[in-house]
Amino acid sequence: MRETWRLQKLLFRHESEDPRSTPLNPAYTALESHLDRLKEAAQRWAELGPAEIVSLLTEVRGRVLAVASDWVASAAEAKGLDAKSPLVGEEWASGPWATLAGINGLITTLTRVAAGSDPLHGLPIHTRPDGQVVVGVFPANNWDRLLLSGFSAEVWQQPGITEQTLHDTLAVRFKKSEPPALALILGAGNINAIPPLDALYKLVAEGQVCLVKLNPLNDYLEGPLNEAFKPMSDFVRFVKGDGRVGAWLTDHPKVDTLHITGSVRTHDVIVYGPGPEGRERQRANEPLNKRPMSSELGGVGPTLIVPGPWSTADFRFQAEHLVTQKLHNGGFNCIASQLLVVPEGWDGTQTLMRHVQDVLEEIGDQRPSYYPGVKDRLAHFQEAHPDAQVIGRRAPVVLIHGLKPDSDDLCFRDEAFGPVWGVVSIPASEPASFLRQAVEFANEKLFGTLGCQLVIHPSTHRAHAQTLDQAIADLRYGTIGLNVWSGVGFLLSNVVWGAFPGHPLNDAQSGIGAVHNALLFDKPQKSVVRGPFKPFPRTLTSGVLHSSPKPLWFVTHKKAHKGAELLTRFEATRKMSLIPPLFAAALTG
Repeated sequence: MRETWRLQKLLFRHESEDPRSTPLNPAYTALESHLDRLKEAAQRWAELGPAEIVSLLTEVRGRVLAVASDWVASAAEAKGLDAKSPLVGEEWASGPWATLAGINGLITTLTRVAAGSDPLHGLPIHTRPDGQVVVGVFPANNWDRLLLSGFSAEVWQQPGITEQTLHDTLAVRFKKSEPPALALILGAGNINAIPPLDALYKLVAEGQVCLVKLNPLNDYLEGPLNEAFKPMSDFVRFVKGDGRVGAWLTDHPKVDTLHITGSVRTHDVIVYGPGPEGRERQRANEPLNKRPMSSELGGVGPTLIVPGPWSTADFRFQAEHLVTQKLHNGGFNCIASQLLVVPEGWDGTQTLMRHVQDVLEEIGDQRPSYYPGVKDRLAHFQEAHPDAQVIGRRAPVVLIHGLKPDSDDLCFRDEAFGPVWGVVSIPASEPASFLRQAVEFANEKLFGTLGCQLVIHPSTHRAHAQTLDQAIADLRYGTIGLNVWSGVGFLLSNVVWGAFPGHPLNDAQSGIGAVHNALLFDKPQKSVVRGPFKPFPRTLTSGVLHSSPKPLWFVTHKKAHKGAELLTRFEATRKMSLIPPLFAAALTG
């Protein structure tokens, strides 16, 4: 999820192109007006209580549903999707539905805060043997249990937080007085819930009014989002603009803080400036732009495949699961799987790869590679790996086999942000050894800490439960998916989304800070999302009880568009009449 290379280049503009040299330009006059209005309202927003914010969010929720169809239609057209394609389900789920889920999560938390009750009421909390506190954040209610049976999520708190001090770290914005502030948010161009969800977090968790500069790739959101957020228009505005506009805004005197979802290169240029002088300032950690800055910047995401007694049906289902991790939104996700980390000595590795290639060939060229710069990025990786396998023509996938974990490969250092997939073999054939080596490889060799996945058979899980638990504890990633793509954590409002904490400003990697986080934890470390290895009803043979069929977000789901639209409408209305057709769509995909 990032700004395009074209926009990065625009940030290296010549002074003669500086838009501040044309103050009468109507676009910049309008931006100045927005900044003035937001700045004037910042104190008022900072003084609003949680009950007043709930009232505003409730209005916004209904308006999001009202614009949802036009929102999704615009996204499908911009990305070159057939309006009747199941792939349009991605636009429903990662646009209006994720936004509505975020709003509902915040409404629940703020309602409890306003009533003086516990925001974590009913959620399981435990302390690990090492002293780390873990909160079970999903399922949070019976709707969660019904709609995503078999899925769960935890938020691990930073070391030092105890069960006794945990509640002191919740919704701290309402416990202390902070000066009013105006945040500039530079939105991402790929996933349409990112701009509104980033704004909601800044507004609610940090108490800052927001100007959101949309990416030119999805600036069709300007109308729908401003219409949806009209009840809060004094406090948040969504605007269009190219890279020059973004650069102008980042240095505007009325802007107090910055947030970007995009490229680490763009982040570094904003903070330290362009060219050799900027790189020197970065090395010395002497920011040119000293505003507080948070960010989500992507990285190289691995999927660790633990050896086990997989059946033929397991190989097929997991192949679809893995291809989804790679090709959701055409591969243009910061959380996309970039590396398959497989056990060298497991006889299932070759079987799995055959199924993966079968799925890649079956789904074929269903969509265009819509994101700018993709051809150059693919060529960059193919130049380093001339023997790479290319699958497809309209939307080719570059599959790079035979990567060695002890090398310094391009695939380990550069985020492809597109359909490039590397396969690296760990010299191990049994689960415990593989887990230890694979975790060390992921932590020490790969760029970024946003998210990773582990795939493990239930019987292998039971036999190596302690080793697996230690592997999850050791992984330094913001979101870890166990038998589920970590990108699903993006959709769950109570999950904390962002890089593993600790990156310094001049080596931000996957970013600094977090978003989503509807429970308003102040000191989270990472989130762990868990899902079923087998779909219903096949899961009954493994002793794991749940009722989830193939997930709607799978790129192979044939009714994803219908199911995701129904899910969106249910999230907004809670109408029980939507449940039977939603289940029918889910079960027949």
